[in-house]
Amino acid sequence: MVFLLVGYCERINTVQHVYLLIINKIDIHGWKMLVPFPSPFGLMHLGKLYLVMSAFCFVAMGNGVNLTDGLDGLAGGTAALAFIGMSIAVLPISSGLAIFGVSMAGSCIGFLFHNGYSATLFMGDTGALALGGALAAMAACTGMFFPLFISSGVFVLEVVSVIAQVIFFRATKRAYGTGRRFFRVAPFHHHLELCGFKEPLIVVSAYIVTSVLALSAGYVGLISA
Repeated sequence: MVFLLVGYCERINTVQHVYLLIINKIDIHGWKMLVPFPSPFGLMHLGKLYLVMSAFCFVAMGNGVNLTDGLDGLAGGTAALAFIGMSIAVLPISSGLAIFGVSMAGSCIGFLFHNGYSATLFMGDTGALALGGALAAMAACTGMFFPLFISSGVFVLEVVSVIAQVIFFRATKRAYGTGRRFFRVAPFHHHLELCGFKEPLIVVSAYIVTSVLALSAGYVGLISA
């Protein structure tokens, strides 16, 4: 691949020509700082706030997938479905990013053959952060932040559960002298385990919820673009 790229650059003389060629061929909302919303809102120009939103998505999605990676197949399966939803959402804007999303979903599905219950391979922090970053990148390049948070609803829930747990514990400790817990333990999937739900049931339920959210995110993305 590298040799082919170098050869192509030599044919057109300079790397700058390659850059200009890409710019002329691809036109995505992210470069214009535009965020598409469904009718009647339409396109919204965020300006510099677009960069802040992009950075927030990278942090939120990376930590969201990382926190979800606590049960066999939970993070990989929900990430695959989230990528499918985002691929549908960004398809009218960038077919290249849609192909990237589907490829990432396929990789996650292949990983599930080894990571499903009971797992023989585990994702770890590096893989989880990479998946979250890839989801955030698809949104940052197209402005599809709204579909991102819809398709990644499970990841958002996991992050919110941890934040709520910490805030509630500190608030009750300040008020009563002893910290109390909103959930038995955070993130939320561990709370469900302590409530008596079996691991496969939690994972399958998360798949069902994420499937609905992914289809909803794809629909919102299509009508927004």
